[in-house]
Amino acid sequence: MKKNQIGIVPEAAASSPITGMMKSNSVFTRREMLELAGVAGLATFTGVATDAVAQTAQRRPRIACLVSYWGLPTSHADWIVNKLLDGYWWQGAHTPSQVEVVSVYIDQLDTSLLGQKVCKAKNIPIFKTVKETVTLGQKELAVDGVVIVAEHGNYRTDLKGRWLLPRWWIYHQVIQVFEQSKRSVPVFNDKHLSYSWDEAKWMFDKSRELKFPLTGGSSIPTYFRKPEIELAINTPIKNSIVVGNAADEGAIFHCIDVLQAFVDRRKGGETGVKAVQSIRGPETWAWVERNAWAGNLLEAVRKKFDLKPGHFQEGRRPNVCIVEYNDGSRASVISGEGVGWTYAGEIEGQKQPTIVSMLGWPGPISQYHAANAHEHWIIEMMLTGKEPFNAERLLLSTGIVNYYMESNWDNGRYSAAGRRIETPFLDIKYRSTHGPLFESGQRPPNTPYIRGFQS
Repeated sequence: MKKNQIGIVPEAAASSPITGMMKSNSVFTRREMLELAGVAGLATFTGVATDAVAQTAQRRPRIACLVSYWGLPTSHADWIVNKLLDGYWWQGAHTPSQVEVVSVYIDQLDTSLLGQKVCKAKNIPIFKTVKETVTLGQKELAVDGVVIVAEHGNYRTDLKGRWLLPRWWIYHQVIQVFEQSKRSVPVFNDKHLSYSWDEAKWMFDKSRELKFPLTGGSSIPTYFRKPEIELAINTPIKNSIVVGNAADEGAIFHCIDVLQAFVDRRKGGETGVKAVQSIRGPETWAWVERNAWAGNLLEAVRKKFDLKPGHFQEGRRPNVCIVEYNDGSRASVISGEGVGWTYAGEIEGQKQPTIVSMLGWPGPISQYHAANAHEHWIIEMMLTGKEPFNAERLLLSTGIVNYYMESNWDNGRYSAAGRRIETPFLDIKYRSTHGPLFESGQRPPNTPYIRGFQS
C-alpha cells in the first residue's frame, strides 16, 4: 500500500524500534505495525504493558457493569457487556475475555428482560443500587473496574434535543464509593460524558483528582478503516471535515469524536477549541459555499465515492457543526449519507486531501460485532490501568457537542442559523501519543450472539 508523504514522524518515534523504520511517512498501517514488531511490540507502542497482559492468567479483573437499559439486542449494554462475558472478535479471530463481570446494575430493570435473562444464565447478581453493585453488597469498593453504559432507555429529551441519560447520576454514585473507600479503579463511560458541560467537566476532574484512568467515547474511531491508516503525531493538518449521519445528539457525537481522533494528531498537539456553532437546514449549504476549504474537502469526498454532483445537498435534515481551534485550524461536521463516517483533512504540503472512511456497519443480526475494538481497549485499560487514548479527547468531544446543541438557542428562542459560541472553557491542551487503535484484518462472521443460553 502506498503511503502519503504528508508529515514527519515525531522525535519520540524516531528512536522507537517500530516507528524508526518508517522514516518520514506521516501515516502507517496496522498491518505494517504487526509485521514490523508483532503483537507484543504493538502493545508496547500503544501503551499496553505486556507483562500486565501476561498476569491476567493468574487473576482476572473483576468488573461491575452499570447500565441504563438492557432490553434489546441493539442496546449498547447488550453489545458491550456480552463481550466482557463471552469475548469478542479482534484482528480476524475470536478473543476470549480477560475480565470477569461480577455484578450488574440496571436502572430500568423492569423493561430490561434480556439483561435479566443473560445475568441469570451467567449467574451474575443484579443489585438494586449502584453502591451495592460496586461494593458487592459490602461497605467498600470490591471490584477492579467499572463499566458504565447509559445509552438507551425510556428517558426524556429536552427542548434543545439533549437526551437526559443518567450518565452523571451513575458516575457520581461510583465516585462517592471511591472517596469513601479511599481508593479508585478504572472507569469506562460509553459515548459522551454527559449532556451537561458542567457535569462532564466534574466527571473528568474527578478522574484526575482521584487518579483513576478514564475512557469512553464513540466506537467509530476504532472501527475498520479504509484505507487502514492512522495519521502520524505532528501531521501538519490545516483544516478538516467529517461527513456522516448527524441527525441528533448521539449521532453528532459519533462524528465529533471521529473528528477529534484525527485532528488531535496535528502538529503541536491539541490546543483546545475557540468557538462552536451549529447551522441547520438550507443555510448549511450557504455556509459551505462561503467557506471554500469546507466545500473543497466535501467535493473531494464526493469524488472519492464517485457520487453524482449535488449528492450531499439532496440529503435529509442538513446541518453543520463548525469548530474553530485555538491554533487557527478549522473543522466542521457536515451531515451526509452514503459515505459511512468519513474524515477528510487538508494537509500542509499535500496536493490532495487525506481521506479515511469507516464503512460497512453490521446489520441487525451481526451488530454484536459493531464495536469489537471498543471492548478490546476497555479490557486493556482494566488490565493495565492505562487510558488507551487521552481522556482529554473525550472531554473535548463532549464539550463540542454540548455547545453545538446550545448554539441554536438564545434566550429561549430557536434559530436554524445558530449563534457562534466562544468557548474559553474548552481550552484543553494535550498531545496524542498512542499508536493505531482501530480494528483490521478479516471481518467477523455474520453470526448471532454468543449468550450461553437459547434465546
